[in-house]
Amino acid sequence: DKEYIYNRRNIVETNGNIRFVTRLSEEYPTKLRNIPSKPKGLYVLGKLPDEKIASIAMIGARVCSEYGKRMARWFGSECGRAGVQVISGMARGIDSISQQAAVEAGGSSFAVLGCGVDVCYPREQAELYRKLQERGGIISEYEPGSPPLAQQFPARNRIISGLADALLVIEAKEKSGTSITVDMALEQG
Repeated sequence: DKEYIYNRRNIVETNGNIRFVTRLSEEYPTKLRNIPSKPKGLYVLGKLPDEKIASIAMIGARVCSEYGKRMARWFGSECGRAGVQVISGMARGIDSISQQAAVEAGGSSFAVLGCGVDVCYPREQAELYRKLQERGGIISEYEPGSPPLAQQFPARNRIISGLADALLVIEAKEKSGTSITVDMALEQG
């Protein structure tokens, strides 16, 4: 089974540090309690965003222009320096660039994954994945070991927008996962 083989190569040792936060827990994010289709619970590696601190979702194209890359670095870095938490999906392009910049600037960032929190996807983001555990967290509604399936990514976008106070689209195609997240953010208020 290709998914199983692919998943096995990307599973990361978490030393048992994954915890499950249910809707009944006081730790469950207040911001998610009122969104449509709220997750039953969240698997967390690291921390959840601090709700007393401003947070911004930075999203955009996986394949982006040099200008988009520069803007992702600039906004991520400025938010990191200002103490604004950056939330994104650790995807190639705008997401991971802005998250990396926030962490390098001394800020915190949180990745919401479309797979298990013990699956580093995309694989080339292994260094960022490790940094996020120290300078923020890795979050997913999917069980540990769950592979990155295409249908899971649009669903995870509601969590990205739901955890944030604001949404910044840096660069995106008109019809994309980014536009799905914008629609969800508008629906969430």
